Amino acid sequence: MLTILFDGVAYGMLLFILAVGLSVTMGLMNFINLAHGAFAMVGGYLTVVLMQRWQVPFLLCLPLAFAGAALLGAVLERTLYRPMYKKPHLDQVLFSIGLAFMSVASIDYFMGSQQQIMQLPDWLRGRTEWSSGDQLWLGMGHYRLFIIAVCAALTLGLQFILTRTRFGSRLRASVDDSRVAAGLGIPVNWVFATTFAVGSGLAGLGGALGAEVLGLDPTFPLKFMVYFLIVVAVGGTSSITGPLLAALLLGVADVAGKYYMPKLGAFIVYSLMIVILIWRPQGLFVRKGGR
Repeated sequence: MLTILFDGVAYGMLLFILAVGLSVTMGLMNFINLAHGAFAMVGGYLTVVLMQRWQVPFLLCLPLAFAGAALLGAVLERTLYRPMYKKPHLDQVLFSIGLAFMSVASIDYFMGSQQQIMQLPDWLRGRTEWSSGDQLWLGMGHYRLFIIAVCAALTLGLQFILTRTRFGSRLRASVDDSRVAAGLGIPVNWVFATTFAVGSGLAGLGGALGAEVLGLDPTFPLKFMVYFLIVVAVGGTSSITGPLLAALLLGVADVAGKYYMPKLGAFIVYSLMIVILIWRPQGLFVRKGGR
C-alpha cells in the first residue's frame, strides 16, 4: 500500500510539473494552449538526443531541456501566440490543436515513430525496500524519489516567485488589469512572454524527467493532453496549490486504480474528476484571468 502511495505521489508530482505551465497560461493569461504537451515532448527528445548522441550527463540535460523548451516557447509566443490572445477561445483551441498535430508530424518525420529509450545513470536505477519477514512495506525506486525531490523544490520555488517577488507582483497586476498595469509602467507584454516561456520550460523539464516513466514517442502531446486538462480543471488556476493537489490526487488514483482494478483503466480517474467538479464546478481554487 505504501509503495503504491509512493509511486502515485511521484507520478502526481511529475504531472504537476508537466501541467503547471498550462495552468498559468489558462488561468492567468486566459489563453487555452492545448499544444502545451508539445513543449514537454521537445524537452524529452532533447534529453534523449543529448544523452544518446553526445553523451551529455543526465543532470546537465535537465537544465538544457528547460532552456530549450523555454526558448522555443518565447519565440512562438512572440511570433504565433501573441496575435491569438484576444481571439475567441474556440479560435485558440483550434489553433493550438493544429500546432500539436504539427509537432507530432514533425517529430515523427525527423525522429521516427518508435518509442525512445533513455538510459538513466546507475545511481538512479536502484531501489530501496523495507520489509518485515516476507511482507514488503515500502519499495522506493531511486528515480521516483529523485523526481519527488526535484518537483518539490520547483514547487516551493514557483510559490515563492509568484507570491514574494517583484516579478510575481507584476504578473498579478497584469492579470488583474493589464491596461492599468501598463499605465503604471509595467511591461505587460514582457511579463506575459516571460511567463509563457517559463511555463514552456517547465513542460520541457517535465518531459525530460518523464521520458523514462511515461514513455516518449511522437504521440506524447495527444496522449497526455487529457491528463493536463484534468489537472487544470480540477485544481483551478488561482495558485500553485490547486494544480498540485489535483495532480497528486490524479497520480495516486491512477496508480492505485491500475493496481487494484486494472480492467477499469482510466474509469477511476474520470470518476474522481466528475465527483470533484460536481462538488466544486470551478475547481479547487479559482482566480479569474485578466487577459
